[in-house]
Amino acid sequence: MSRDTNTIRNPTSLIRQCVQALHAYVPGEQPKIKGLIKLNTNENPYPPSTEVLRAVRKATDGRLRLYPNPTAQRLRERLAKLHKCKPENIIVGNGSDELLALTTRAFVEPCAPSQSHSSQPQHRLSKSIVQYFTPSYSLYPVLAEIHGAYPNPVPLREGFALPNLRMPSSGGRFDLNAALTFITTPNAPSGQAYTTRELSRLCRLQRGVVVLDEAYVDFAEENALSLALKFPHVLVARTFSKAYSLCFQRIGYLVGHPDLIDALHKIRDSYNVNGLGQIAAEATLAALPYYRANFKRIISTRNRLSRELRKMGFKVLPSQANFILVRPPTMTAQRWLEELRKHKILVRWFSYPEVCDFIRITIGTDRESDALLRAAKQLLK
Repeated sequence: MSRDTNTIRNPTSLIRQCVQALHAYVPGEQPKIKGLIKLNTNENPYPPSTEVLRAVRKATDGRLRLYPNPTAQRLRERLAKLHKCKPENIIVGNGSDELLALTTRAFVEPCAPSQSHSSQPQHRLSKSIVQYFTPSYSLYPVLAEIHGAYPNPVPLREGFALPNLRMPSSGGRFDLNAALTFITTPNAPSGQAYTTRELSRLCRLQRGVVVLDEAYVDFAEENALSLALKFPHVLVARTFSKAYSLCFQRIGYLVGHPDLIDALHKIRDSYNVNGLGQIAAEATLAALPYYRANFKRIISTRNRLSRELRKMGFKVLPSQANFILVRPPTMTAQRWLEELRKHKILVRWFSYPEVCDFIRITIGTDRESDALLRAAKQLLK
């Protein structure tokens, strides 16, 4: 018995090397004390509609012992009607994050650990490249590394604009043959939106799969959903979390060509979307006027908060999302994070170089925004 115990290996040796070296995605802080104003994770400050709450309560019955519909068929049918496409164009996931992970598994070839990006011809590597702009959603490189693929971060230009795709940029050239390219629009953490025209130009050039991640699109002036129904290699990602007050239920979906959607269906979990989430999302689609009114309220608050912060000396970047990225005066951004927390206000600070001088502020209610402005005025004194 003791001999068997002595021969047990160090458990760390059982873990894949890429996982051992992985820097995992870090979500925004979840408050552990009451009374904090939470402006750090881009949640909608307004509750779901009463119809959604009523539908979820009604569904908490004997159905809880049953498996949900494995393909979220009714929800896909309602989404297809909304987007003027077919259910075969849509897959629903456990939040859009699950679907982003599935795209890496379906469309990107993992590389052998001994291979090196610099030592192999570019055309041989393209099937193993996950490409994304930076700064952007920090989950993308994590997904690439988990899969054993090559991350190819392409720096955005000044003002977080899309780069000139024909010109080299520091940190790597945009690869037109990359297996998978993620584009967040509006971008996070900047809030910068990209026009459908420039996204269409990029999609025409790109030969691999392109995922347009539109998590914040309901707060923007335009969307690129038409590109997913026009180009066979383009997928658009949407979520019920940011705009539709359903973070707790984790519902996201992709729209695209049926062949790509079918490939994702093959590798998803059998029952990847819980039944209450499906019911909540269906009820949400029946209450769109309520949510659209909330979008307008959030945009109005975003514009007012931006104006007031600019008057106080903050540099506020233009945003078409439900957050703003601001460079504060007088103190470092990290210090502002700490000082605002003392005032029971949570905001987000990122340590990576491109945005370490900024803090990101989620747009809350008018009352929460006023509390932020009062705290900022006190700190500036």
